[in-house]
Amino acid sequence: MPVSAEAAALHPGFADPVFDAQRLFRAVLDAMSHPGRIVQLSDLPDAPLPLNRTAAAVCLTLADFDTPLWIDDQSAAAEAARRHLRFHCGCSLPEAHGEAVFAVATDPTTLPPLASFAQGSDEYPDRSATIVLQVDRLSNQAGVTLSGPGIEHKTALDAGPLPTDFWEQVRANGTLFPRGVDLVFAAADRLAALPRSIRVEV
Repeated sequence: MPVSAEAAALHPGFADPVFDAQRLFRAVLDAMSHPGRIVQLSDLPDAPLPLNRTAAAVCLTLADFDTPLWIDDQSAAAEAARRHLRFHCGCSLPEAHGEAVFAVATDPTTLPPLASFAQGSDEYPDRSATIVLQVDRLSNQAGVTLSGPGIEHKTALDAGPLPTDFWEQVRANGTLFPRGVDLVFAAADRLAALPRSIRVEV
């Protein structure tokens, strides 16, 4: 069967969709279960700009036809990224971030307020948004201090670039539990996560 020009221009997804998705799911689960822990990744497929490989792989793992996914770059230059997500995840791509169950911030410095994303409810906390933030810097050498479920004592996390009031927003997000958003930091070959239950000391 002939391949359309649009399909031929797509970046490939996982080489082994089942095995690779399971591997990435375990990595995300590890990061969520141990907030602030940096999980190293390998053998990630290339992704179209402005997505980095980690953010794209997380999307391929967690998003599907039942997951409205918002990407912050709505420009024509990001059409290849939107095509990539539509094709490989089967997800809808709303223009309004408040409608998303899953969101990708390719430029976290322009991220809308965390409180403006879907927060879930006390009865249905799972209806909140998970936000993936692409970052250039991700380490445990400095930054804020994290504590809470999944952290034995305390741990440090440094990530960026981020909005100037980001960590204050994260602190406010934690007061909403069980409502609130969950966060995944996606660097070039590693990720870390902050579930809404975490406490932050700036």
